[in-house]
Amino acid sequence: MSIDKIRELVTKRVSLAPKSVQNTLELLQDGATIPFIARYRKEATGSLDEVQIAAISTAQQQVLELVSRKEYILSTIKEQGQLTDNLQRKINECWDPTLLEDIYLPYKRKKQTKAEAARKAGLEPLANTIFRSKTMDLNRTALTFVKGEIEDTEQAIAGARDIIAEWISEHQVARKITREIFQRSAVIHSKLIKSKQSEAEKYKNYWDFSQPLKRIPSHRLLAMLRGETEKLLRIKLVIDDEWLTSRLNSYFSTTDNECSAEVQVAIQDALKRLIIPSISNEFRKTAKDKADDEAIGVFSENLRQLILSPPLGEKAILAIDPGFRTGCKIVALNDQSDLNSYKTIYPHPPQNKLDESRSIIANFIDRWNIKDIAIGNGTAGKETLEWLNSWVPESVNRYLVNEQGASIYSASELAREEFPDLDLTIRGAISIGRRLMDPLAELVKIDPKSIGVGQYQHDVNQVKLKSKLDQVVINAVNKVGINANTASKHVLNYISGLGPALAQNIVDFRTEHHGIHSKASLMKVPRMGAKSFEQAAGFLRIKNGENPLDNTGVHPEAYHIVSKIARSLHVEISDLLENKLLLDQLNPTDFITDKIGLPTILDIIQELNKPGIDPRGDAKPMKFTKGLEKISDLKIGMEVIGIINNMTKFGAFVDIGIKENGLIHISQITNKYISDPSEILSLGQEVTTRVIDIDIDRKRISLSMKDLD
Repeated sequence: MSIDKIRELVTKRVSLAPKSVQNTLELLQDGATIPFIARYRKEATGSLDEVQIAAISTAQQQVLELVSRKEYILSTIKEQGQLTDNLQRKINECWDPTLLEDIYLPYKRKKQTKAEAARKAGLEPLANTIFRSKTMDLNRTALTFVKGEIEDTEQAIAGARDIIAEWISEHQVARKITREIFQRSAVIHSKLIKSKQSEAEKYKNYWDFSQPLKRIPSHRLLAMLRGETEKLLRIKLVIDDEWLTSRLNSYFSTTDNECSAEVQVAIQDALKRLIIPSISNEFRKTAKDKADDEAIGVFSENLRQLILSPPLGEKAILAIDPGFRTGCKIVALNDQSDLNSYKTIYPHPPQNKLDESRSIIANFIDRWNIKDIAIGNGTAGKETLEWLNSWVPESVNRYLVNEQGASIYSASELAREEFPDLDLTIRGAISIGRRLMDPLAELVKIDPKSIGVGQYQHDVNQVKLKSKLDQVVINAVNKVGINANTASKHVLNYISGLGPALAQNIVDFRTEHHGIHSKASLMKVPRMGAKSFEQAAGFLRIKNGENPLDNTGVHPEAYHIVSKIARSLHVEISDLLENKLLLDQLNPTDFITDKIGLPTILDIIQELNKPGIDPRGDAKPMKFTKGLEKISDLKIGMEVIGIINNMTKFGAFVDIGIKENGLIHISQITNKYISDPSEILSLGQEVTTRVIDIDIDRKRISLSMKDLD
């Protein structure tokens, strides 16, 4: 397979400019990472973003897998001695995976089947005679095959039908017609397994449910399939099989005699036993893959937004991992996120040690100069926030922090390595505090799917999910840029061009040399080659380093451009930083070279305007609706303040300050039509909503944003 052909096929799949695709593939082949290509090779790609570059990489992998599959198929058929020039050409020219498998199906090694048993009994010639209607007296013809294990003509004809049924099931036209009917009219139906009614209450909407397969939303399909996996629901695809039978009869049975009647019986058998189950599984898989992709897309976007949540920054923090019976674990962290002190308090039932708990909190605030408190949003989180709100001074900010996955981290090998002498619950409290200080730095320590923003993350393709989420984390880390002198090895691991070994080497190097003082000195880190440096340098930051550009996103390969800019304005490089007046005087085209074009020049000027600025913004404390403590406090029509804590395709879940989350269905987000809640809302967004329905028994709250400012 030629490189040009692969590029052509990839270009068709991604529908991007051929030159952009070609250059991107060459950069990927050369070992460049997606963040590096997107940020520092815009001239080559036509300014493609990370999503488009990832799509090119995925498309290339799919094409290569298809090439490998074709090679295997050709080799297998050749070994059987059945590879003709026409068949080989047909396979070589086929780039549709489904059609390729149809071509291969008759040659696929099979287990013992009814048709294979009939062939071994010598009935294939009879099947051929019946299929082609070459006899006027079927019984007489069949009589010649009554021998050995074939006891009578009825058995001979039945065996011949088994062979014909298999031929029809493997016929490309039969499969094409069946697919057309599935595509147009397949209905997915779910039904309760009656003996499991008490266990299937959460699937009540699907106890007797039908919807056209092509219109079923991804979340609904995944819910139904989960119910099937849990053996609570039965799922099947239904089509108009009478219409399908008629279509196949018209194609395969064109005469009106005994043979034609047997072919029609074989068609019915082929459909019921072979074709419909096969195509049904194919369509189920396709629908599941599509639903997976949609769910993974939602999960990925939620994760991206969560990781890029605004950090509080380097401030002393009091963090609380709330609990009732076991108490609230509190920790004081300094502005570098190091642990100063920890304790357990019991402000809730059954102990209700309110005075003692208040005294301990007040002491921590005074002793460690605390201005910000992070409270985990899990069990007893809302109650703890309410208690603090009742007496903590307004000068001390309170933040409710998403603690999903904190328990996973606290029990991990990484947590044991960081805090070998601390209890799991104390580690969890530290993680909650650090999430407020820098969500990205803390969340990269946790398996992304354990963070819990999305739905059905355990039901989708796990390999595809991991690949997508890992890429989200990589893109997020590199988008922000990382301080090479303070970042943990876990964060450095995600920097373009590094990895676990180089990340550890950087940590060891800065410890040994009392810090990293320039990007150039990174070349002295053990195993830091030219390629790794090229990929990583632009995403690392050196604060107060030897070169002022080292704390910017300007890549070292372009430092000479900045020097040229400074000389043209008769100033020092340091004079350019945050000097909009000077930078506005520039004509960007004056600095274009044969290697660095206008997109990069514009990026450089933008970076000089705002050097080292964190793109995530600043964390803000959340204030819920006062007096709202439980679901029974809600009334229809009440306006409540909340924060979006999960996004799905069908709506957004809102933390309104009580145990239960509210749901803004997609139809209640705005008066105009939208196809996705993310067109209007984002994770962590503060919203004002109106209560439109309350189901206390099912603990469901329906909210609306329509007609609200």
